[in-house]
Amino acid sequence: MADSTLKQRIVEDMKSAMRAKDKERLATVRSILAVIKQQEVDTRKDVDDKDIIVLLDKMCKQRKDSIEQYTAAQRDDLVAIEQKELEIIQTYLPEQMSDAEIDALIAEAISETGADSMKDMGKVMAFIRPKAQGRADMGQLSGKVKKALA
Repeated sequence: MADSTLKQRIVEDMKSAMRAKDKERLATVRSILAVIKQQEVDTRKDVDDKDIIVLLDKMCKQRKDSIEQYTAAQRDDLVAIEQKELEIIQTYLPEQMSDAEIDALIAEAISETGADSMKDMGKVMAFIRPKAQGRADMGQLSGKVKKALA
């Protein structure tokens, strides 16, 4: 039963937040662990770092969507809470890719897959997703791929 190093780091951060009585951080880290545990229960297998990054990426997207909706509803109190959670979750994600790295990855994907039209978008995204998961916003990346294939 190999525990992932990222999961161990999250558990250690939970313990640190408890000791420091940092309620905001503790609540967010516990929610991360709950999502990880739920994934393990659902799939009946231990998650590895790659799986955790996918889960964290999904949590970040949820927070961003909530921030958008709360901003539209002028609920600044809730926006602040979601932004704080987003910042904490992002500390566990790998360093974000630069625009140059994203453009290079898209160019590599297009040449590797032989894509030449929008029909090949799925092939290109399938090539890119494992390399960019957690390191780039997939929505924005998808938009750049569309432009490159158009």
